[in-house]
Amino acid sequence: MAGWYELSNSSDGQFRFVLKAGNAETILTSELYKSRASAENGIASVQKNCQADERYDRKESANNKSYFNLKAANHQIIGSSQMYATAASRDKGIESVKNNGTSETIKDLT
Repeated sequence: MAGWYELSNSSDGQFRFVLKAGNAETILTSELYKSRASAENGIASVQKNCQADERYDRKESANNKSYFNLKAANHQIIGSSQMYATAASRDKGIESVKNNGTSETIKDLT
């Protein structure tokens, strides 16, 4: 099964999206957006940028967990991953975003 996006409201009325893999695991989480249109533009940016390896900023947290940010051409963060125990797991997460990020399925949970 292919992945999909879920668009939802936060508790303060802002919007966010997550990208889910085919197994329903969240693989990318957006920032909060003030408008629905901005969140939808964020989804379009993931769809556009997810295939380019240079758009992934591979990071390590202070507690030695690996994670990544997906950035747009203007270097702004579009979405962030969960924390992974190893760099290899993080890299599999990046591959999952590449495989699922072009999905056009958006589930509206607002």
